[in-house]
Amino acid sequence: MADEQNDTRNDQPEASTPAEPAAEPAPTETAPADRAPVEPAEQLPPKERRRRARSAHSGQARPARSPKERAAERGEARRKKAVARRSWRQRQRERRRAAGDTAGPAVTAPVAEEGGGRPRVRQGVVVSDKAQKTITIRIDVTRRHRTYKKIVRSSSTLHVHDERDEAHEGDTVRVVESRPLSARKRWRLVEVLERAR
Repeated sequence: MADEQNDTRNDQPEASTPAEPAAEPAPTETAPADRAPVEPAEQLPPKERRRRARSAHSGQARPARSPKERAAERGEARRKKAVARRSWRQRQRERRRAAGDTAGPAVTAPVAEEGGGRPRVRQGVVVSDKAQKTITIRIDVTRRHRTYKKIVRSSSTLHVHDERDEAHEGDTVRVVESRPLSARKRWRLVEVLERAR
């Protein structure tokens, strides 16, 4: 059986066997120079190039420096950056002036005085009136989702000061923002819009 396998191997054509290297002519000194431009140089990814460059490093470290010398170098680098920043800002100012924008950077609005601005007003349904002079209201929000366009419902609760205990569970009320009245109360009852049935 082994003889039959050897026979089948010998029956295969000789062309499939690789050519011997001795059959090629010996390269001359000018041959590598001629072939160099024809063969593309090895393209390495940047990470591999950096790794090879680091491994080829001679290994000579910088001379040891004292902490004061390192701090001085950092300070010098900071100063250079500051000079570059100042010059860049100056160029930007000059460009804005040349473009006709004399206002410069936007001026911030003055801080509102005590009690300034309009307090927020909310409307919701009373869900609890068990505490004295305090009600809890639920504010339902229905909005369309920005991406999926589906209607999304959400709710939030507020603790509201009700001085005369006039709102009861199920009532629809209007509340206004106020100063902090307790740990969680920052709203005050304005009016009862609709009584519960």
